[in-house]
Amino acid sequence: MTTDPFVLRDTALRAGRELDHASAERVIEWSLEEFGERFCVTSSFADAVLVHLVSTVAPGVDVVFLDTGLHFPETLDVRERVRRGLPVHVKSVSPKQTVGRQDGDFGPRLWERSPDECCQLRKVAPLAEALEPYDAWATGLRRDESPSRADTRVVDFDASRKKVKVAPIARWTAADVDAYVAANDIPVNDLLSNGYGSVGCWPCTRRTAPGEDPRSGRWAMFEKSECGIHL
Repeated sequence: MTTDPFVLRDTALRAGRELDHASAERVIEWSLEEFGERFCVTSSFADAVLVHLVSTVAPGVDVVFLDTGLHFPETLDVRERVRRGLPVHVKSVSPKQTVGRQDGDFGPRLWERSPDECCQLRKVAPLAEALEPYDAWATGLRRDESPSRADTRVVDFDASRKKVKVAPIARWTAADVDAYVAANDIPVNDLLSNGYGSVGCWPCTRRTAPGEDPRSGRWAMFEKSECGIHL
């Protein structure tokens, strides 16, 4: 049975204050001490930094991946490299509808007309269902990624899902990530070295120019920079 959400909220708010300057490893250790098997990691497989980091503390941890049916092959390649090479349990979660069925019900290329609705169907709703067995989930959000993520807390309460949301590397910089990748031979999505600052579903992801916000290539034709998972 899931823990009382009021207890989870109080736990998250207290830990958010106490762990704000703790190392990423300590944040992960706290998560395991507090939640055990009711803690999971989510990953978009732009890279495997967070997954690798958590696996060093909690081998066998569940890693939830939202398989939207619209990923680049390079993203799926990272997933397979992680599945084969790291001591984790990758759980690929698919939407209720295939892309074809969605086209039939909502019209072709919903992402071109209503990207928020497409993200809700293919990401937000599937994640909510996938997180039901857990009390807490870890994400690779960092404060330096974009202005919308600048206030990311290391531990917070996700009120919409009534879960504890953990961002162990929230205080890391891009340089910290690069150093960890180099030191640990971490799988990284090839698109990130081919002009993409951020990688999502292929219909809604474009290359970015040098110096641009890394997320400016996401939903570039819309006033939109988040899929809705982190709002």
